[in-house]
Amino acid sequence: MTHMQDNNDKNVVDIKLKMIQEEFHQGLETVGQFNPSVTFYGSTRVREGHPYYEKVRNLTYRISKELGYAILSGGGPGIMEAANRGGFEAGGKSVGLTIKLPNEQIANPYLTDEIPFHYFFTRQSTMSYSTEVCIFGPGGFGTLNELFEILTLQQTMKIGKIPVILFGSEFWQPIEKVIRENLLEKYQTVNENDVSLYVIKDDEDEILEIIKNSKIRNGEDSLK
Repeated sequence: MTHMQDNNDKNVVDIKLKMIQEEFHQGLETVGQFNPSVTFYGSTRVREGHPYYEKVRNLTYRISKELGYAILSGGGPGIMEAANRGGFEAGGKSVGLTIKLPNEQIANPYLTDEIPFHYFFTRQSTMSYSTEVCIFGPGGFGTLNELFEILTLQQTMKIGKIPVILFGSEFWQPIEKVIRENLLEKYQTVNENDVSLYVIKDDEDEILEIIKNSKIRNGEDSLK
C-alpha cells in the first residue's frame, strides 16, 4: 500500500468520523427539544386496518391529547406510522427520526417534525436518549434488536432505568415464554432482575398511568 493510499484511507475515515460526530450532535440536540416524549417501535409491515395499527394509533392519540407528550418513532410506515398518526390527529408533536435509504423514501405523512439520519446506530441511540418511556408494538428482527439493545443498556447500567412497555400480550407473551423458560430457567443466562426490565401491557389506562409516573429525563442518565 502506498503512502498516497494511506492518506486516502485516513481521509475517508476522518470524513466518516466527522459525519458521525455531527449526526450525533444534531440528533441529540434536536430530539431534546421534544420533551416529555414517548418513543414507539414496531414493524413496517403492519398496515392501516390491522388491529395493532389501530390500537397503536388510538394509544398515541390519548398519550398526546391527555398527557401532552410528544410521540417519537422511526418515521416510517407500519407501527411507526400508526404512532405518528395518533399524535398528529391529536394535534400534538409527531416526530420522525428517519433514515436515508437508497432510492427509497420511508417518511410517513403524519410527521410535524423530522430528524434525518444516515447511520442506523446514531438514530437508534438518539431515539432512546431523552425519552421518558419506550413502547414496543409487534415487530420483526429490527424491533427485537432495538428492544434487546435498550434492555442490555439498562441491564449493564449504561442508561438509567426507564419504563419499557411491550404492547400486545398476544404477540409478546410467546417471546417472554422463551426468555423465561430458556434464558432464565434452563440456561440461567439472565436473572430475575433482567426479566423485570420490561412489562407486557394491553390496557391503555394502565399504560397512560405508567407514562404519567415516569421520570422526566432530558437525556439524564443516558449513555453513561
